[in-house]
Amino acid sequence: MQEALIAPLDSWQNFYVIIGSAAAALTGLMFVVITLIAGTRMRRSDGAIAAFGTPNVLHFCAALFITAVLSAPWPALWNASLLLGLLGLWGVAYVLIVLRRTLRQTDYKPVLEDWLGHLIGPFIAYTAFIIAAIVLPYNPVSAMFVVGGATVLLLFIGIHNAWDTVTYITIELSHGENKGQD
Repeated sequence: MQEALIAPLDSWQNFYVIIGSAAAALTGLMFVVITLIAGTRMRRSDGAIAAFGTPNVLHFCAALFITAVLSAPWPALWNASLLLGLLGLWGVAYVLIVLRRTLRQTDYKPVLEDWLGHLIGPFIAYTAFIIAAIVLPYNPVSAMFVVGGATVLLLFIGIHNAWDTVTYITIELSHGENKGQD
């Protein structure tokens, strides 16, 4: 009977191998992004990095955590459900911390795309984990699709935000070099 309950997790193994590998690689990519930022002569503060850089690493790590949780050989679904719920609660609390950091930093004025990528999208993903954690023991097939979608959302958010950061720095650097030549 217990194997039948865990079977929905087994059918997602390949999905989570792919997502976990991507999350780990993208976490490493964020180290490159931060190194690029450190190598620039642009004015930057810890507040801006805490608001716009650090969350991406944590979203990638959350995706990696999800892959580990859902790839583990649990004796019952409630074990995975508990960890998903705790991650969701942590994530919602962290989004509120990012909101505070975003409002306090003065280096950059966020636009709609930033609010979507740094706050609204992650809030939706982490809330989805909470909902999936509640539903998982009773309707595992639906819950797994919610978790899969939310995990991919975190990956796409992190990719977008990292790309946005790199392009912003590139544009700002080119403007700074052009001003120096005038």
